[in-house]
Amino acid sequence: MNSQQSIHRVSHEIKRRKLHVLRVTDITPRMRRITLHGPELTGFISLGTDDHVKLLFATTPEQQAALDNFTPGPNAEGPKPAMRDYTPRRYDAASGELDIDFVLHGDGPAATWAAQAEVGQFLHIAGPRGSMIVPDMFDSYLLIGDETALPAIARRLEELAGNRRALVVVEIEDDAERQTFVSKAQVEVIWVVRGEQDLLDVTRQLKLPEGGLYAWVATESALSRKVRRVLLDEFKLDEAAVKAAGYWRLDDSDED
Repeated sequence: MNSQQSIHRVSHEIKRRKLHVLRVTDITPRMRRITLHGPELTGFISLGTDDHVKLLFATTPEQQAALDNFTPGPNAEGPKPAMRDYTPRRYDAASGELDIDFVLHGDGPAATWAAQAEVGQFLHIAGPRGSMIVPDMFDSYLLIGDETALPAIARRLEELAGNRRALVVVEIEDDAERQTFVSKAQVEVIWVVRGEQDLLDVTRQLKLPEGGLYAWVATESALSRKVRRVLLDEFKLDEAAVKAAGYWRLDDSDED
């Protein structure tokens, strides 16, 4: 099997971009979409549905002064801005637009910035440094996450073919945070309201779609590890077809 028919990673040249806020759209009470544009967006690449770009935020005057000349990397020197990873929700090369969805949880530099974002403001981004390519070669897909995983889940569903099945499990704050997914595939969505149900218990009770299955998990780091163990130990899924990522930690709440 060649790389185009298997899960593989593609690296990209890391480029920092200074972009303008074009639109601010509230998707739900706690999810805000910021649409970015600008000439520096030319050549942007996002090949994987769960890619991440780094968003750069200056929290001190020294960081603000250094931001214009800052390039992320292990050899970067001087004041470093706060950096947070976010999934590109949509990139349209024709219109020159990039959508980033933010959970407005009230903590951290990214959520704080998004809560006050207005048209005409600037945002510095860098990356993605690479993409994990998961070709649509599976019969079915299991996608488990919380609000921070919704951009990646929505992208995956939009790219699936009509002869695929997808089971989606999303933990949300309340029913107002439900989103509508667009997909050609046959999609079943289970919404888990935080505090009323337990995501791990719901996962254990799932009836998985038949056929070759790819499972993707993204939520709080410790919970993602537990969900992964359930999928491997109790459902006996193929470890090569299970990806579990920690999108945020309890001691660092502002990650995507």
